Amino acid sequence: MLAVNNVGELAEFCTALHPARTAEFMEGLDAPEAWQVLQFAEPNLRAEIFSYLNYDRQVEMLQEQDDTQVADLITHIPADDAVDLLGELPEARVEHLLALIPAPDRRDIRKLQTFAEGTAGALMTTEVACLNQRLTVREAFEKLSRQAERLETIHYIYIVDDTNHLRGVVSTRNLVSSIGKQERRLGEMMQTDLVTVGAHEDQEHVAQQVAKFNLLAIPVVDADRHLLGIITHDDVIDVVIEVATEDAQRFAAVDPLEDSYARTPILTLTWKRGMWLGILFFAGLFTALALKHYQPELDRFEWMVWFIPLVIGSGGNSGSQSSVLIITAMATGDIQLRDWMTIISREIATGALLGLFLGLVGLAPALYLAPTAWAAMIIPLTIFFVVICGTLTGSVLPLLFKRISWDPALMSNPFVAGINDILGIVVYVTIARLLLGNA
Repeated sequence: MLAVNNVGELAEFCTALHPARTAEFMEGLDAPEAWQVLQFAEPNLRAEIFSYLNYDRQVEMLQEQDDTQVADLITHIPADDAVDLLGELPEARVEHLLALIPAPDRRDIRKLQTFAEGTAGALMTTEVACLNQRLTVREAFEKLSRQAERLETIHYIYIVDDTNHLRGVVSTRNLVSSIGKQERRLGEMMQTDLVTVGAHEDQEHVAQQVAKFNLLAIPVVDADRHLLGIITHDDVIDVVIEVATEDAQRFAAVDPLEDSYARTPILTLTWKRGMWLGILFFAGLFTALALKHYQPELDRFEWMVWFIPLVIGSGGNSGSQSSVLIITAMATGDIQLRDWMTIISREIATGALLGLFLGLVGLAPALYLAPTAWAAMIIPLTIFFVVICGTLTGSVLPLLFKRISWDPALMSNPFVAGINDILGIVVYVTIARLLLGNA
């Protein structure tokens, strides 16, 4: 179709399928060809198809294409998405593109650019179904019919006063169900108990609020409760994915990547991994120093060396379990810092039960390999206390990091395991000294 410039078929291709499917079929095209196909769609449909393309492909298109066409596209995509895309372009080009965009859209983009990355203000869209509280149901439908085409979502209609203070919300369902009461005013039917977020609040808090109250969108207000915009559920999903990705990378002792893995330069990737690997390397050196310090005991009781992997593995694994459970519970709001006493007591109790179970399992091989039954008791006792130490450190350290305003995910599995390796050696040899004395 492109080769022969078949206008009719190209236009039909853009309209016949759902925009997501159209974008999927365009994956085989290079950026200039995909851009050429998009020009056969109406502006709003073009923007919708464009939104389903891979983000890297979107950026590539904007970098290469004519400024006038790019500015027209930016005019028809949500302002929050436009800000993200413009952030990938050189500043001089951004200024030139903004000069080609209509003043109202340009003001929206400029306003969103003032908010710091990762805040509710940077995440919101200013395209909101917003009506005055004095309007009747009939007038509301008339207003919405004129607004609907440019709105990102219309699940909720936000009700404001003459000075744009947020007063309440009316769901689309409630508005439609009131169609028989044409003269009823929105102020009479709105719900005033609604959940909002401040423009400068962290995006993770936004995601927690949306999940907690099962919302499709959440309004963003300033300190005086002026309605600034809304954050829709699809943007919240992006936040959840982003946060989960960062936490997963921290769990693996990798400094979170600012860009996708494929777009991150090798040197940057090496630094982000190597920095934490170096820290873990030094943690491993401390384990080696602990072993060297207790070398006389290990030389006297050679059979104890065989159980070192079992001992430190038990502590490291139990600690890693605790850290993951605590970090994820804090991320979802299931627990707070004020619950620290409950958390610690629960983890000590759990550690004791787990330590008792693993200690009993380890008693059989200890009886087989140790020179005496009394010496064999070193293994179950060590495992019991090491597992308690593991669960305790795995729960306390994320809480401590949260208390000093660091990301708890930094206290990831490798770090907890490294700490418990050292503790395991110390506990192991200490119990051996107590039980065997100078034997």
